[in-house]
Amino acid sequence: MNKVVANAAEAIDDIHDGDVLMLGGFGLCGIPENCISALVAKGVKDLTCISNNAGVDDFGIGLLLNNRQVKKMISSYVGENEEFERQLLSGELEVELIPQGTLAERCRAAGSGIPAFYTPAGVGTEVAEGKETRVFNGKTYLMEHAFDAKFAIVKAWKGDTHGNLIYKDTARNFNPMMASAGKITIAEVEELLPAGELDPNQIHTPGIFVHRIFQGTNYEKRIEQRTVRDRK
Repeated sequence: MNKVVANAAEAIDDIHDGDVLMLGGFGLCGIPENCISALVAKGVKDLTCISNNAGVDDFGIGLLLNNRQVKKMISSYVGENEEFERQLLSGELEVELIPQGTLAERCRAAGSGIPAFYTPAGVGTEVAEGKETRVFNGKTYLMEHAFDAKFAIVKAWKGDTHGNLIYKDTARNFNPMMASAGKITIAEVEELLPAGELDPNQIHTPGIFVHRIFQGTNYEKRIEQRTVRDRK
């Protein structure tokens, strides 16, 4: 039951070129900073990254993009990253843009063993191209498939040695859905406790979904856009 590994480098050791990864977070909130840095250091290439967004130029998934380690991004929003834009326009990067709710549901479906589902999001747009449609009660829906990712990499506030996780505030975002959806789930946490120390009523991700866990270090928790009011 003890799923603890020493650090991020050990946790991502069997991620190889061409693998499909889910990476938790929203903007720069709740991203697995340590694991991303370990992937950069390892230099693994041709990754397909499923994430709400692509980080910024010098942080988050942006570090992988700068290092030319990402072959394809599957995201709902990518507007904060100039290098992402350059690689997209030059044809260096494959991109699949997905409505945010559909992205979330494709994660949830994967974690629930649901192979596909129908949604109205994207009907009549480029999102619908090549996809099956059906009409229910007079309304058209697209069929979307659950994700098939080898690894899910998430960040939590607290965890225990059995892999149970608690997220803090908005850092919860995509992390619980992705944690349940990967064939192998890696969790980095700010505080790692012995099994039994977490209040079972507060656990967001049960340990059955988590395969490896470690206590991260040196979290920047950077703010993506800082807006302040002039003092008067």
